[in-house]
Amino acid sequence: MCLFEQIKNLHDNGLHSNLIALGSLVLSVAENQMGNVLEPAARYQTWVYMAQSLQSQGEHRRAEATFKEALQYAKAAAKTKAAKTSDMFKEGVTEIDVKYSMAECNVAVRQFTQAVTLLESIPQRHRTSKVNMSLGRLYQQVGMERPAITAYKEVLRECPLALEAVQELLSLGVRGAEVASMMINIHGSSTGMEWLSVWVKGHAYLHSRDYTGAINSFKQLENTVLTRNVDILATLGETYYLAGDSKNALSMLQRAHAVDPLNLRGSDLLACLLAGEKRDRELEELAMTTTSVTDTAPQPWITMGYYCQLSKRATKAIYFAHKACSINPRSVEGLLLKGTLLLELKKLQEAVMHFREAMQIAPHRFEPHKGLVDCYLAMHRSREAVTIATNACKLLGQTPRALTLYASVLLKDTMTVSKGKSLLEKALKEDPYHLNAVYLLCEVYEQELRYDTAIELLRKQVAVQSTSRLHQMLADFFSHVHDEEKAAHHFGIALNHEPGNTRALEGMQKMEAAPDTVEAPAYDMEVEDIADSEGEVEESDLEAVWSDVDFSLSGQ
Repeated sequence: MCLFEQIKNLHDNGLHSNLIALGSLVLSVAENQMGNVLEPAARYQTWVYMAQSLQSQGEHRRAEATFKEALQYAKAAAKTKAAKTSDMFKEGVTEIDVKYSMAECNVAVRQFTQAVTLLESIPQRHRTSKVNMSLGRLYQQVGMERPAITAYKEVLRECPLALEAVQELLSLGVRGAEVASMMINIHGSSTGMEWLSVWVKGHAYLHSRDYTGAINSFKQLENTVLTRNVDILATLGETYYLAGDSKNALSMLQRAHAVDPLNLRGSDLLACLLAGEKRDRELEELAMTTTSVTDTAPQPWITMGYYCQLSKRATKAIYFAHKACSINPRSVEGLLLKGTLLLELKKLQEAVMHFREAMQIAPHRFEPHKGLVDCYLAMHRSREAVTIATNACKLLGQTPRALTLYASVLLKDTMTVSKGKSLLEKALKEDPYHLNAVYLLCEVYEQELRYDTAIELLRKQVAVQSTSRLHQMLADFFSHVHDEEKAAHHFGIALNHEPGNTRALEGMQKMEAAPDTVEAPAYDMEVEDIADSEGEVEESDLEAVWSDVDFSLSGQ
């Protein structure tokens, strides 16, 4: 077996580090010795095998330089007629293969413009689907949407079931009907593919921001032929999240994670939701699972960031968020997490920069708008906050979230409180149980001394949903109207939900400090009070709350 065959044997067997060691020596011998140690074609292919081995070992810059040397040698050999081009450019080591690999190396070291230049140097008629797919991603990376659409369409012409290309075309604004027409042969000829048209329709709805239509389409798939499919469950979770339905988003993303804990799809959003619910134990388990999968994707770092945020370790949380952004500079979840952490640390200008970057990548996401509004309010720049909130209503539509965000800014100025109040009422007409609107409107009622109106609104809420803050606010209003019995009842429920609720603790302590004004809670509570707490607190928990109140009162 000749020397080159030994090198090829190492390549074919995947012995990359061995090939690097041997290839380096052989190429030096070939360069310094006058004899024909390697034929020109074999010498070129040895360069390519060396570069491929370096790439597989993660030495991307060295690999890219070695690929470049291989191409330069091939061109020189062809020019001097030392070898035929057809002999050198065989399958797997053609000029297109080499340029594609060089572009991969450029992408690995974040040299996106160089990667685009390399792939564009391949004549269009010679571009494979793989090249066009890579070009489409790179065009998107550098903000060139029209060429990206052209590249993805070329992929679909060759491979009609390239579903990632389908999703990217829809995300770039191509109509669902046009995309579906490029897949028509698959629809009509393949049995067992009836679900495909619903899948395309669902993603078309999703990218056109018709979240109701998207949810209905994906639920149709999940309830029939794609039951327990992790991608459908994760997509449903993401769609609910984008629509502002955190409860259903959390449920779907948890189901997706339970089906396949090693699938990272949606794990960053799941971490965000768990952190918002302060479910630290579940978040810790999620972080441990995702970090065991890989350290080269942003999701594990984001989950760790949320866990550290919840654990009050801000410095570590920012490090993890920064790590996610360095892996994928277009990670919206990474940018939002880092912006939120910087806002918490009062590094407001840096936070603004991250929220603005997230908004440029995903202008129709609610969170960047809210982040910017929070930053500008913290900087006392109310005019900019109003501008961002107004634009959010225009861009996102007058959804309950957008209206509430706008109202939150208007309530900061006594001259615009009435307008903010009307926006909150409008938001609650759209969604009677939008909690942020409820909280803000109750604060307005408190300023107006309309305690009974606030109590009525909060009672409607706790009959359907239960949070610590809802019960704490209801208890505060009962205190205002001197109904200490009901106030104690709802303070107890608030503390049962969240033992660390400081306002509920303070309220309970004030009541305990004034025993002459507080009567022991009667056992024959009103029916409506029982209905308020039904399903929210276990009977044993409720008895424990009342026992604590009785004990504290009797001990005065």
